[in-house]
Amino acid sequence: MPGRFAPPEIVVNICRTHVAAGLALMLASGASQALSFNFSFVAGTSTAAQQGFIDAGARWSALFSDAVTLDMTVGTSALGTSILAETGSRDLFVSYSTLKTALNNDRTTAADNTAVANLPAGSSFGVLINRTTDNPNGSGSATPFVSSGSTTVNLTTANAKALGLAVGTGSVGACTGTCDASIVFSNSFSFDYNPNDGIAAGQYDFVGIATHEIGHALGFISGADIIDGNAGLFPASTLRQYTTPLDLFRYSTLSKQSGVNDLTADTRAKYFSIDGGTTVGAGFSTGSTFGDGQQASHWKDNLGLGIMDPTAATGELLQIGANDKLAMDAIGWNLITAVPEPSTYALFAAGLAAIGLRRRAGRAA
Repeated sequence: MPGRFAPPEIVVNICRTHVAAGLALMLASGASQALSFNFSFVAGTSTAAQQGFIDAGARWSALFSDAVTLDMTVGTSALGTSILAETGSRDLFVSYSTLKTALNNDRTTAADNTAVANLPAGSSFGVLINRTTDNPNGSGSATPFVSSGSTTVNLTTANAKALGLAVGTGSVGACTGTCDASIVFSNSFSFDYNPNDGIAAGQYDFVGIATHEIGHALGFISGADIIDGNAGLFPASTLRQYTTPLDLFRYSTLSKQSGVNDLTADTRAKYFSIDGGTTVGAGFSTGSTFGDGQQASHWKDNLGLGIMDPTAATGELLQIGANDKLAMDAIGWNLITAVPEPSTYALFAAGLAAIGLRRRAGRAA
């Protein structure tokens, strides 16, 4: 599942990148048990860009105690005229029962306990879905309906590694073997590679964008993007299997009333919740085609909700926030520092939204 940046907006699309493996470099944190990255740099990737990826990986390594190594091919290339960067993540399908057992065994925080306790019982789950060929309101209808009996989920291999699941080998574009993701930055835009002194006017935060793209590979993806991009083409049984671990915590007022998570592509508000939809957390984007214009694998736009916000402007510093940490914790990453309880995480979301509003100059129409 890929991520794509379009200046000044960050957009995730359903596509794959094609890059060639180059020099390998290992990044590991100082902790004995921690996430590490094996970055393979495409020939021609500048020293500054290589260090930028290493610095972005270090941000995530500093947060998680999971003793796993992620293999990523990274580099720069000529991309579309409106694309800053794009990412492809290797993913796999597992049974819901397998995922639920893995999440249960991986609990390390109070938030984990709450999240697991509120997962649908049994070996299957229902979803609120729309735009399927078998929609009872008419083929391809935008009207949501509950589709029950889903037994399969889709997750990135990086997320699977964090949960101790076998991932085997595979490919992402030209990246093969144990590769988990490939990330390519455009060579047509100006980037600031040192966020420590702020981001210069007219330049994009390279380390922040790389951090965002790695976040998608870690598992911040949504099957709602599959529905948004395949409206009226497939039955619910096909589309609902793209439910991701993050989607198990994706709700709306309507889906909460129905006792299921929300996988629809439409403009209704969607939000993150680890207690079955009772507590309304940070909002999600709702779809580039049928939703709010931003792909669903992001927080709601322009609210300062975290690194997985869908837009970025020149001169803007991008940083990991409390909502990002809580989401990663819920899907199976083990935080070194605990995150808030359900009673307080909504306050974090509201607080960040209040103080994090940013002007985005020159936004594309």
